[in-house]
Amino acid sequence: MHSLDTKDIRILAILQKEGRIPMTELAERVGLSTTPCARRVAQMEKSGVISGYGARINAAQVGLTLTVFVFVELAEQSTRAVEDFTRQISAFDEVIECHLMSGSRDILLRIVARDLTAYDRFLERHMMQVSGIRSMTTSFALRPLVQRDTLPLA
Repeated sequence: MHSLDTKDIRILAILQKEGRIPMTELAERVGLSTTPCARRVAQMEKSGVISGYGARINAAQVGLTLTVFVFVELAEQSTRAVEDFTRQISAFDEVIECHLMSGSRDILLRIVARDLTAYDRFLERHMMQVSGIRSMTTSFALRPLVQRDTLPLA
């Protein structure tokens, strides 16, 4: 784990919200000159604290209006079974999150689709073909109440 000081935390907080900010402006806002600020950013990229950059896309604006949460219970609870499931499910672009869970369910998936028909097609063509699933429980999101794309750093 990379040791972060207050300047690093401030840099991360700004980059989360304004990933395209010019380095000179970022440096000014955190109270550094450009070169040391750029070095800090480069070090956090190298160490994996900053894992990448990208645009945040509004799913509904690109036609992905359905969010589905699927709890999966695996037929077998073993490292190999989880790895096999993960390998299979990773091939599906509709699966945007996959979490190993504690409790009675093994896996939680977050899936996006254009509509119920598209989700049904995904279920039949993909999910029902995945080996190692004992059961699935599906919940459809009605609307997000709180949705954040940033971590609580500062």
